[in-house]
Parts: sequence; structure tokens; C-alpha cells
Amino acid sequence: MGQAASSRPFTLSQSRDVTADLPDECLALVFHFLPAADRRTCSLVCRRWLLVDGRFRTRLSLRASASLLQAAPDLFSRFEAVSNLALRCSRRSASIGDDALALIASRCSNLLSLKLRACRDLTDAGMAAVAHHCPGLRKLSVGSCCFGAKGIDVVLQGCLLLEELSIKRLRGLHDLAAISAPASGATSLRSVCLEDLYNGQCFAPLIASSPYLKTLKLVCCSGDWDPLLEAMAGKVPGLAELHLERLQVSDRGLIPLSARVDLEVLRLVKTPECTDVGLVAVAESCPRLRKLHVDGWKADRISDEGLATVAQRCAGLQELVLIGVNTSIRSLELLATNCGALERLALCGCETVGDAEIACIAAKCASLKKLCIKECPVSDQCMEYLATGCPMLVEVRMKRCAGVTPECAERLMERRRGRLSLNLEAVEGEADDKQGRLAAVEEVIVKENNNGGGIPTICKRRLAATRMRTGLIAATRNMVALAAGKWSPQGGSNSTLSQRQARQRR
Repeated sequence: MGQAASSRPFTLSQSRDVTADLPDECLALVFHFLPAADRRTCSLVCRRWLLVDGRFRTRLSLRASASLLQAAPDLFSRFEAVSNLALRCSRRSASIGDDALALIASRCSNLLSLKLRACRDLTDAGMAAVAHHCPGLRKLSVGSCCFGAKGIDVVLQGCLLLEELSIKRLRGLHDLAAISAPASGATSLRSVCLEDLYNGQCFAPLIASSPYLKTLKLVCCSGDWDPLLEAMAGKVPGLAELHLERLQVSDRGLIPLSARVDLEVLRLVKTPECTDVGLVAVAESCPRLRKLHVDGWKADRISDEGLATVAQRCAGLQELVLIGVNTSIRSLELLATNCGALERLALCGCETVGDAEIACIAAKCASLKKLCIKECPVSDQCMEYLATGCPMLVEVRMKRCAGVTPECAERLMERRRGRLSLNLEAVEGEADDKQGRLAAVEEVIVKENNNGGGIPTICKRRLAATRMRTGLIAATRNMVALAAGKWSPQGGSNSTLSQRQARQRR
């Protein structure tokens, strides 16, 4: 009898809602961990879940088509606590206008973050409404919109707490003198990102007059940006991160700026006019440099001279990415010897990096945890060096290195008894029978068997993470389905039984 009683399936009581014992705050916390689709399903279970989801939701992403104007009053009456709002419109649809944005801003007076994507019908008047109704705005991200620099300026003047400003593909920048004087909100800015802009220099006075700016990212913007870097020298002393990508910028602007700031992160991506002279100046003036990314575009303007100075002056370097830079064992040996905190290293498209350079890294980079080698003339011998060197290594990526074979990668996994993730990508056009074995090597973790015997256990990390996520999503969906059946007119075990009988009849 005891065995029969213990084998009975557990069933929820049909007379009481067990979720009623949860406070609204706890129920809202559960909703917070659900995907957007499951959260919408949960809001349809009962009236209480609908109210809790609306009252505690702080993030909302909406399709910003013109029809949103009619739905906005009811929609924002339900979601009254929204503080992070994203409005996105497709290219084929008419976007919201100034009236809709003014209505939304008036309903979201506590808005902290606003993201606008492809809202082409917005003008400077709509941004003025945002500045009027949302004075506490902290983050503004604008992409593929058609209003001008005056729309940004009015937000800066009305939102004195704005800290992060991101402007991408803003098509209304026709007047270079639109922001000729320092904006009143410039003192609060901590991060500025300008990407894919024409006449983006109209924001130069704003950037140069932001004394507390920490991060500056300039990506694919037309014009000469050396005058801006020169104007920032001495005016933005707290700048710690500088990202320059596909710009007309040279040592003329980089040298005076680096002399007056203490950079921690520097990214020089496809800026062929930046040479060893500018990199040496950065290394000598910024000893706290932690991350350095250099994409030399195979122009041979940055070489061992600049990297050797970095190795000698920036002992705390933790991350180094070299793309299209023909470095040699001379600078790599200095980096491995002096930069004892180096944890992440990437060498991509470096024609002078071979087995000897990898041997130096394996022997001297004791703190290295992640290594990426792409399109370099290395062979299986470098894998032998990695098998015994770099004791802290946890991840290796080998991409399109013709001299490395899957068999050698397998031997590396066998010899590394610690935790290691290996990603091996073959050269394009070499799809043979050996590549089938590559899938068994890619992204695996080798761990010692805790039960003894020293037999390594190989498991797929991505597969395990996928199964875990799938299990969590299935559990939440089962909870939603159970609750939906609980409140449905034909809920309970009887409805489940009737469904099974209907399937059998079919």
C-alpha cells in the first residue's frame, strides 16, 4: 500500500490558487526572468497577472509605426512604470510623428532611457517635447532618424542629467553651426558615441565642453577629426576610453590629447594615419592602459617600435588585440615579459607571427586566459607549445590557420587536463573528411573525473547551456499552461483527459 500511495501522481488542488499567496512584488520578479513572448502569455492568464505585469514592467519595446498614436493612451495607462523605452520602426512603414512622441513623453515622465530607431517622421519639435516632459532622462540613443542637430541640442538643454548620448546615422545634419556654443547639459555627459555621420563635426563643441566625459567613440564619420582631439586636450581630463574607427585622424590629434589624459582603453581601428609615433606618445603618457586594440589595416604604420614602448610603459596591460599588424618576436617577448597581467591576446592577420612567436607566448604569458589566432602562418607545432605553456589558459580560438590540423587539436585536448575551451575553424575551401572530426573538438571542456581513475570527461558546453535554458523555458511554460488551465472554464485534469481522448479518436 505504501508503494502504491507513493506512486500516485501529484496534482494541484483545484479549489485554491496557489499563486495568490505570492505578493505582487514576488510575482513581478518571476515575470522579469521570462522571455518577452512568455511574459505576454502570462499577462493573459488572469486579471491579477495582467495588472501586475503592467504595474511593474519598467522596460518596453514598441513598434513605432504611425498607428501607435491611437494605441498610446490605453497602452501607457497600463504600463505606467516604464523607465526604459525603445521605439523602432521598419523601413517600409510610416513612423510615429511629433504628436505621438509628445503623447508618449507626457505619459512617461519618469523616463530614464529612450531609444529611437528609424523614426523618420520625427522632427526637432518632437525632441523638444521629450526634453519638456522627461527632464530626468539619463540615456538617449538615436539611429536612422531625420531630424537635425537642434533636436539633440534641445534635449541637452532640457535634460540636465543626461549621461549617455549615442547618435547613429542621423540624416538631418545639414548645418555645421547648429551646435556652435557649448550646450547647457554638457556637464553631465559621461559617454558619447557618434557613428556613421555626415557633418558630425557639429557636435565637436559639445564634446570639447564636456569636462566629465569618460568614454568617446567615433566610428565611420566623415571629415577631419584631429581638430576635435586637439581641442579636447586639457578640457576633458577624465577621458578613460577612446575608440577611433575608420576616421580621418592622425598622430597630430592623438599626441596632444594623450598628453593631457590618462587613457585606460584605446581602440585604433583602420586609422592608417596613426603610426608608431602616436602609439609611443600614448604609451608614455598613459601608463594605466589596460586594453589596446589596433587594426593596422596591413598598412605597416604600427610595428614593433610602438608595441615595444607599450610593453615597457604599460605593465598593467590586460587585453591586446592586433589585427593586420606585422609584429615580431621582439615586441611579443617584451609584452610577455613585462605585462604579467595580460589575460586576453588576439593575433589576426599577422603575417610575421609563426610558431616561434607562439612558443614565446606559451613560455612567458603565465596569466594568459584567452588566446585567439586567426589567419597566421602557424602549424601544429604551436599547438604543442600551448599544450605545456600558459597554465591559466581556458579558451583557444584558431581560425583559418592552414597549418593547424584537427588531429593536433585533439591531441591538445588530451594533453590539457585542466578546463579548456577550443574553437577550431578550418580554412575556406578545405572541406574534407577531416573536417568532420572538427565538430567533435569544437567548444568542448575537458575536466578531470571526480570519481577517480584519471579518465577525462568531455562534454559540450554550448549543448549543456542550451539544455539548461530549454529546461527553464519549458518549466515556465508548463507553469503558464497549468495556470491557464486552472482558470479556463474547462480547466483541470478533466480537460486534459478529454484532450487525450480526442487525440486517440483521431
